[in-house]
Amino acid sequence: MDRKKHNPEEIAGKMLEILRTLYPNPGGFLHADSPWQLLVATQLSAQCTDERVNSVTPALFARLPDPGAMADANQDEVESLVRSTGFYRNKAKNLIGAAKRVLEFYGGEVPGTMDEMLTLPGIARKSANVILFGAFGVNAGLAVDTHVKRLAWRLGLTQETDPVRIEQDLLPLFPREEWGNTNHRMVSFGREVCKARSPLCPDCEAKIFCPRRGL
Repeated sequence: MDRKKHNPEEIAGKMLEILRTLYPNPGGFLHADSPWQLLVATQLSAQCTDERVNSVTPALFARLPDPGAMADANQDEVESLVRSTGFYRNKAKNLIGAAKRVLEFYGGEVPGTMDEMLTLPGIARKSANVILFGAFGVNAGLAVDTHVKRLAWRLGLTQETDPVRIEQDLLPLFPREEWGNTNHRMVSFGREVCKARSPLCPDCEAKIFCPRRGL
């Protein structure tokens, strides 16, 4: 790619303005009323749609509303409650494990730092970024999901394919105080405009400067 013609810093700045205009009040996609509920929903969202997770969590939270209840739950019961989200055995195991660790090491409260969050079973950087911003307003990084990964690649903001490396490429391109909101905006743009199979390039406001890598 010609870096003079397609400068990542310039493209990121222009894209940020478009995202701010399109999504002035970005919000999360998972329904949760507490940091613990957001942690649970985020874990369940792995390899599953947000819509499916949001259809499952009301019954789950009604039966197991907090870390104490989850820690005492039988794995078979948790599996039955989250079965439709896929990979339910591993998810149930991690949820119970996370609940026990939250109780034992963090006084029953979901921790609010990246290092602490990464000690919880089933939580990696992507999930931790979602939880930290959604629950505490902490801009620790960018959660690189399939939409963010696709958008970053097509815009020429990264040469990487690994989510952790993509995140490191993206962080310097956007103001830290806006990482969380930029994350939500990029996901929305990826879902609605820069789609995987049928991107709306002719109607896209970024078409003037987007290098359209891979298209």
